[in-house]
Amino acid sequence: MERLRGALEKEEVKAQTRISPTTLWRIETAVLRPRESTVIALLNLYRADDETRHHVLGLWEEAKDDGAPQPFAPDLRDEYNAYIGIEAQARTVCNYQSAFVPGLLQTEEYTRAVIHGVWPEATTSDAEQHVKARMERQGLLIKDDPLHLTAVIDEAALRRHVGGPQVMAEQMRQLRATAGQPHITLQVIPNTSGAHPGMPGAFALLTFPGARDPEVVYIESAASDLFLDKQPDVDRFTGTFKTLCKIALSPADSLALIATIEHELTRDKETPA
Repeated sequence: MERLRGALEKEEVKAQTRISPTTLWRIETAVLRPRESTVIALLNLYRADDETRHHVLGLWEEAKDDGAPQPFAPDLRDEYNAYIGIEAQARTVCNYQSAFVPGLLQTEEYTRAVIHGVWPEATTSDAEQHVKARMERQGLLIKDDPLHLTAVIDEAALRRHVGGPQVMAEQMRQLRATAGQPHITLQVIPNTSGAHPGMPGAFALLTFPGARDPEVVYIESAASDLFLDKQPDVDRFTGTFKTLCKIALSPADSLALIATIEHELTRDKETPA
């Protein structure tokens, strides 16, 4: 792929195909297996001849059948599939969330309620495909050499009744159980903290085992998803995450707050109308 790219710079490739430089680099270094649509977009961009096109697509088909687990589902958008593949290679993920419980810590019913809430036009099939993908991602936390996750959540995300009190109470129980594991750190920024650097939006900072692998910042939004790997961007978000950890409650106090919220949800359910 590098040979085909020739004089094109990675920013040119991004502009013409919407494939991020980070994703392109991981495809070229065989870290991430691309989707067929991505391969075709690159072949079109590089103006590959018929022989090269046939050869590359043949290799892609062979790779599809090599028995290796696939890091994507065909019905998910390209950017999210790219993130799933990159996340699967990560050693650590530092995730700040202002509106949701982090995807790696969500219960299935919470996930289902989120998807139907933010994507009301989704078909049942589309929604379940996303639920399945999110649940499969959580396998990273229970494998032999698990992903190390540090999650900082705004209290507002825990107070929002996604799916109703029963779903949220179950979600609080799962957070308390999950956060007790040595490779998972969970902190909550209380509402009393006021304005803070995380308010512009959620992001994830990923690091990798390989010395050559650049750290990546992933930002998901309604307009588009961004992958940032330039060092100034990484340094800026690393500094922001460290600040959020300082502002947040300690892990122990965070779990105490989550237990309080769970108790309130359960109490409200039991209170007669």
